[in-house]
Amino acid sequence: MTDKSHGFTLIELMIVVAIVGILAAIAYPAYTEQVRKSKRADAQAALMGLANAMERHFTANSTYATAADGAGVPLVYAAQVPIDGGTAYYNLRVTAADGTSYTLQATATGSMASDADCGNLTLTSTSVRGKSGTNTVDYCWRR
Repeated sequence: MTDKSHGFTLIELMIVVAIVGILAAIAYPAYTEQVRKSKRADAQAALMGLANAMERHFTANSTYATAADGAGVPLVYAAQVPIDGGTAYYNLRVTAADGTSYTLQATATGSMASDADCGNLTLTSTSVRGKSGTNTVDYCWRR
């Protein structure tokens, strides 16, 4: 009868741990960037929704000026992203509004506060898109 040992050697186990570590080092940054892109897309959709609400408000009131309170918090749309509640990662503000124009801003907060790539996103009544981060507008708005 032969003596066979069952199980893994320490070398085999260390190789598996090293492979898992390498895969995790590659996958985690890619995952976190995808999460950031998803949250930016949510903010962009919310800015577009707020712009639509501003247009509806203008149609009913002939001015954009009364669509937000004195601090710029929208009265016609949700004030944060995600718009259905939960932990906010962008706050929506009307940074400028008068009778004929407006500027909207999604201010990064919470888990997106450290997003140096795009920072805060802006949208004007003439559909000019902007950002405060270090990357390009095309990158941040994915045109």
